[in-house]
Formats: sequence, structure tokens, C-alpha cells
Amino acid sequence: MSLVIKVENLSKAYQLGELGTGTLSRDLERWIAKLRGKEDPFLQVGETNDREKKGRSNIVWSLKDLNFEINQGDTVGIIGRNGAGKSTLLKLLSRVTSPTKGEINVKGRIASLLEVGTGFHPELTGRENIYLNGAILGMRKKEITRKFDEIVDFAGVERYIDTPVKRYSSGMYVRLAFAVAAHLESEILIVDEVLAVGDAEFQKKCLGKMGDISKLEGRTILFVSHNMQAIKTLTRNCLLLKSGKLIKYDETDSIINAYNDLEKNKNLTYRSESSIKKPKITKIDLSTSLPNNVHVNGEDLIIKIEVSIPVEIKSAWLSLQIKDSNDKVIVHVWTSNNDQPFFDKSGNYKIKCTLPKCQLYMGDYTLDLYISGPPGGETYEILQDVCPLEIVMFNKNREWPWRKEECTYLADSNWEIIRNGYEII
Repeated sequence: MSLVIKVENLSKAYQLGELGTGTLSRDLERWIAKLRGKEDPFLQVGETNDREKKGRSNIVWSLKDLNFEINQGDTVGIIGRNGAGKSTLLKLLSRVTSPTKGEINVKGRIASLLEVGTGFHPELTGRENIYLNGAILGMRKKEITRKFDEIVDFAGVERYIDTPVKRYSSGMYVRLAFAVAAHLESEILIVDEVLAVGDAEFQKKCLGKMGDISKLEGRTILFVSHNMQAIKTLTRNCLLLKSGKLIKYDETDSIINAYNDLEKNKNLTYRSESSIKKPKITKIDLSTSLPNNVHVNGEDLIIKIEVSIPVEIKSAWLSLQIKDSNDKVIVHVWTSNNDQPFFDKSGNYKIKCTLPKCQLYMGDYTLDLYISGPPGGETYEILQDVCPLEIVMFNKNREWPWRKEECTYLADSNWEIIRNGYEII
């Protein structure tokens, strides 16, 4: 297959705060360097875009020294944490902004959907914006007219097609914008995380359309999303970005595993440092069959939780979820207060939840926990993605795993407050 995108030593720097350097002499020095075609002398002290560290420079490298190639017909996902540089990369590829360093060579027309209503003029109608977008992409009027009915039908906005798009809801906006980008005949389609605006049915429709574009039409797709299931379904290869640097470019499954390793909370237990005087979880600890939160499929999984109730309340529920690496909830259990209320008195509680013969498919999981009042009541605390858990398949008898759909626990979990009954510690 022919090469359609080639990126060499691509970097993009931004200046924080004021656009000037702060002094007239430095501004002049920067202007002379630019006039001579030399590098900005103040970019050398710039830092990578690491949100976990406090920076000392007012120059931030949003992207730094990226190199990769994409072939015609490839479907490539771009994943990474917020601030990793994903959207900046798409803007550079779409020529919305220019690189600070490096080169981008693109062969073919690009249709970009970087945010809701990209390229739409709010005062123009849906019909006029379809033709405007087509013209921007270099399409002839006859080509746009030939695709017009198909675009409107896909977007489902026929009734409002002659209404100015400023009166559209955000969902209608993105439906029409995606329909235009997907149906007009560009060689490369770039889609940012805008599909989250649409409803579930439309998201499914969009993923199906992007699959058809790649497989049947041989067009190239670059897709940014935090939905790992969508990335896994649609793309064959992925770019993994961290703090503006390309960590890995490989097959999608390999990249998702690498991403999960980067994102995994390395703290095997959870301890709260909050001093807020409200019901809260102070500690979570897993009793697994192997060290380092590694658990053998089919053996009892014990989760120990400590809860602080600083003031007396009517009642509170404790809810626990176990999620897989695609953020899908596999286990959902909760305390029941049918016999007597949970957490009705102030004090510190130690709680143990046992999942007997826990059957989970091999892989990585995390916990979500909630403390809330009775259904419809106040939510006191939400903890997400804590206490990483790894499930391995073989126990002593080397039994094969159960099917994933059989691995949900509801009523058969066992909760108890340690030290007999509901005694406050």
C-alpha cells in the first residue's frame, strides 16, 4: 500500500502566559532569529507537557520529536491521557496550526472533525454548510449534490436542513458534521473525541460507517477516543502518546495493554488523606491468592474496607464495582440494609466483602466504590480506578476459565462488619 502520511521529527511548542518574552531585547532577539530562518532561542529551555510536575519554564512542548508513517487504508487510533498531545497532533495533520519543528507530508485530501461543528458557519443553514464544507475539501458542486441526500439521511436532520445550524442542538450539530466528513470523498478522515456528544445509537452508526470507509472504500482513518472498546473495534494500529512523546506505535491490542500499564494505579492499597468531615472510605485492601494483588481465577476474593462516619446519619449504602481494562463493569455488589441500617451511627467501621469462588476472565481490573444514602439520597464519596487487580487463569488443578458473561456477582456476595455484627471500632 502507498504511504499517505509521513511525520518526521514533529514538535509543537506553546508559550504559557503572555505571548511576549517579557523584555523588548528578547522579543527583538526572537524576531531576528525568525527572520534569519533560525530556531527560536527561547525554545531550548522549554519542558515537556507533564501535568504531574510543576514546570519552571513558560515554554511547553505539547509534542516532541514524533516520527511515524501511515499507509493508505489504515485505521489508526491515537490514545493517551488528557493533555498527552492527541488533539494537537490532529490539528497539525489537519493544518489548523503549523509545527514548531519537523515536517508532515500528506498525500490526499483530509476531512477533519476535531470538535462539534468543525468548519460550520452558524448563520448558514445545514444545506449551505454541506456545500461549504465540500468546497473547502476541494469537491465540485456536482459531487456534493450526488452525495447530498445520503448525507442528510445519515444525519437524520432532513426536517431542519434549511434551518441555520446555530439553532441546532449539539447532538444535531455533530450528526450533520460527521455525516458531511464521512460521505464527502476525502482520502483521509480525522475524527477527534466528538462522537461522545451523540447518543448511543448514533455512535454505533458512526463506528459502522467508519469501518465501511476503511474496509470497503480503502480510505485512511485517524481516530482519537478514550473509549478503548471503540478503539479496539475500529482500529488495526495505534499510537500511544504520553506528555507529548510517542511511546509506542504498534497493533491495537499491544498498544491498549501498554496504555493500561501506564495508567494503572501502582498503589495496591488505597488510603485517604482527606480531612473533610463527611462519610468517607479511609482504606481499601485486597486479600488475593497471590502477592501484589494477583488473584487466581476460581478462588475466594476478599476486599477489606475501612469507613469513617464522622457524624450520625440515617443510613448509607456501600457499593462496589470491579471494572475490566475497557471500563466495562463486570462485578457489581452492594450492602443491603434490610435487617438493620448500615453506617447509621458515627464512628469508624471495618468491613469485609467476600466474593466466593470468584470467576473472572484473565486480565487487569480496577475497583470503583461509592458511599451514598438510600436510593435517591445524597452521594457522600466516589472512588474510581483504585486498587489494581490482576486475574490469572490457572489454579492448582489448572482448570480453564469460565465464560466472561457468567462472571457477575450480585446477591451471593458476603458482607460483614468485623468484630461481630455492627460494632463500632
